[in-house]
Amino acid sequence: MIKITLTATVSLLALATPAAAQTAAAAVATAATESGTIPDLVITAQRRQERLQDVPIAVSAFTAADLQTKGIRNALDIGQYVPNLIAQNNTGLGSANAYYLRGLGNVESIPTFDPPVGTYVDDIYLSRQNANNLNLFDVERVEVLRGPQGTLFGKNTTGGAISVILRHPGEQFGGFAEVGYGAYANKLVRGSVDVPLAEHFQIKLSGYYQGNDGYVHDSITNQRLNKDDGWGARLGVHADLSDRVQWNAGFAYIVDNSDNTLNFTCDPVNPTNCNGRFSSTGLSTVGGAANFAALGITGDKANYGNGNRTNTVLLTSNLGITFAPELTVNLITGYVSQRQKYGLDFFDGRSSPSIANPFPKVAGNPRGGFTIVNNGYEDQISQEVKASGKLFDGLVDYVAGFYYLHENNRTDFADIFAGFLVLDDHILRNSTEDKAGYLQSDVNVTSRVKLTAGVRFTNEIKTLAISDNRPRCNAGGGVPANCLNTNNLISATGLTIPTVLTSNVWTPRFAASFKATDTLLLYASATRGFKGGGWNARSSAAALTLPFDPEKVWSYEGGFKSEFLDHHVRFNLTAFWEQVTDLQVISGYADPVTGALTFLTRNFANYRNRGLEAELTVNPVRGLSLYANGGYQNSRYELPANVSAFDKYNVQSVAAQQAACQAQLRLGGVGGTTSAPACANGIVTAQGNISTPTRTPDFTLALGGSYDAPVGRGLALVPSINASFHSKQEVATNNLTLYTGAVSSPIATYLGNPNGGTEITGSLSRAAWVVNAGLALDGPSRKWQLSADCSNCLDEAFYQSDLGNFSYLNAPRTWTVRLRYNF
Repeated sequence: MIKITLTATVSLLALATPAAAQTAAAAVATAATESGTIPDLVITAQRRQERLQDVPIAVSAFTAADLQTKGIRNALDIGQYVPNLIAQNNTGLGSANAYYLRGLGNVESIPTFDPPVGTYVDDIYLSRQNANNLNLFDVERVEVLRGPQGTLFGKNTTGGAISVILRHPGEQFGGFAEVGYGAYANKLVRGSVDVPLAEHFQIKLSGYYQGNDGYVHDSITNQRLNKDDGWGARLGVHADLSDRVQWNAGFAYIVDNSDNTLNFTCDPVNPTNCNGRFSSTGLSTVGGAANFAALGITGDKANYGNGNRTNTVLLTSNLGITFAPELTVNLITGYVSQRQKYGLDFFDGRSSPSIANPFPKVAGNPRGGFTIVNNGYEDQISQEVKASGKLFDGLVDYVAGFYYLHENNRTDFADIFAGFLVLDDHILRNSTEDKAGYLQSDVNVTSRVKLTAGVRFTNEIKTLAISDNRPRCNAGGGVPANCLNTNNLISATGLTIPTVLTSNVWTPRFAASFKATDTLLLYASATRGFKGGGWNARSSAAALTLPFDPEKVWSYEGGFKSEFLDHHVRFNLTAFWEQVTDLQVISGYADPVTGALTFLTRNFANYRNRGLEAELTVNPVRGLSLYANGGYQNSRYELPANVSAFDKYNVQSVAAQQAACQAQLRLGGVGGTTSAPACANGIVTAQGNISTPTRTPDFTLALGGSYDAPVGRGLALVPSINASFHSKQEVATNNLTLYTGAVSSPIATYLGNPNGGTEITGSLSRAAWVVNAGLALDGPSRKWQLSADCSNCLDEAFYQSDLGNFSYLNAPRTWTVRLRYNF
């Protein structure tokens, strides 16, 4: 999907990697292009420079040329090319990506939840998913590290890490300018210029603007939704302060107005019209039109219209000091500030589909069907001291350091159901403080045998405070028990819910690699990772604002990396087995009686996933590059043994819930209705089974290629095609899909059913192919380029997520024509 989301936090920062390394890498890539061989890529997956084929980690790496030829314009697009990676926008939020890597991921943006796939920009961790759909222009490369990275990258990488490495300011004056126009009146302007101010001091200035009409037509308000508007500016600085000292710094400011609101391929108002994407919400994009203040909603959010807006500030500083050829110390400082404002209707202006009412009538409610208005502030500062080098005449390579992060968040939000019922209106304040020390060493036993051992210790402290905004909760004389307030954080069993969570976790790594030949590496590893705990802060009841524990994973993998036929073929293969304990399961389901959403997150189960990942690149002749990447995984939830039927907070265990569901079904109940309320709830299906993990298709496949064909007079024609496939998957934790055909229980007869028929809506996402294609004309010496490309060229539509039985689709076909000039 070529959807240039303007969160582009990536557009900041100067690179911590030395500029000479980038120049050398570019020279190697040029030589490879001229010979037709596969470029020898240098990566930093182990926090130091190494050849991709020498690193005993499963890594998918993309150079700037790869990003261009594959049509990868933002971080979301990466998901189409990496084995066992599913990437999607968070429900409703076009600025936020939810990654599922080897089955581990979540779709939450509220800051009491941490993502299990970490996002890094030049070694700076972005702790929130709110604005991580990074714009990938002026980027040196992107590395996707598959599997837990708990030793060198830290917590919240149980699934893996996505690391973006930016391009340095150049030593010579130069840059590029680009304009584009595309589908839905998309207008694009962007450019970058390198300015050497002195012999050892350079800056980079970059900026962009994008605006479009949005690909969704709202049939109630006659407005366009799912726009992708915004702009950003970046200043990067590189200075060689001496022969031993380098300094890189950066600043960026980014505005992103992009949405992922609920839409349909046929118009709910006129179901015979299936030419486009449609919505029937009555929530206007005009601020103040919904008049949430009349319901008692407080603060700026009472005037929000339909849409999502984020502002991001990033500041970085990386001071590298070489004390000796065997010792380099980097002082890496980062500051990230994000402001997010949104008003989003998640139920299309009406009630949610259910088995009793699978086709809810269009209502066009001007305040939406289920609306969240949110005003969030996230501020993060981090400091890392990293030392790397060699010991004992090259016998040992090491990376060691200390890491500190402090994050303060304030989220002012309200939930409105059916346009009039205020479920909650409160301010959530939470903070995180992390302190960690790490060390990883490679022992070069021989020139071909290497043993790796590493460990990280993390101390994490999280705090929570809640204050209710509603007038009745601030009338004096004490806070009523049904208000969302810190003093009311008491569970149904009378236990006080803790407002401070502390974790102390060791995350080791062990690996061995054997360089069988100069072009064949065999490796095996065992790695531990963990994701921080938190609170179920989506709940509208104080008694359900329950804590959940960190999730922990051990991952075992082995494989090989190989090149043959004189570096014209590269084939890498990895087999993995991951075992997760205390998996954090996020569930949002519609109450079968009221239709209101209930959110609950607990460590409901353990998790096991095993699979294979293969990446094949073939350059058979000069100018032609082909690839095929594939993944297989077999995952399941595993229930812990000997668990009490109810925990100390009176939350039922999955095993007890499943037993209750099966008993209700034996009495004639229908899962997902009041006759079988224990079914289609959490990770228990409507049929009484344990559900299939979400966004974990058995198979993923990406294949394609490009051909750089000279056509005379210095011109070159470059066609490219890229196709990605995923097999069927579930996108709701309870796996509930609604089908046609009435079904009866002792209580009632329902218009729909959960067991089969013609699909209406819900969790089941069918297998799908997404095809992207492009054609570029390059001028002499690549001074200019005229290109045309399309994403999702066949206009394939499939479900990516589900909320309250409403299914959220991927983006439709788009096209863009671009003119670029390099100077």
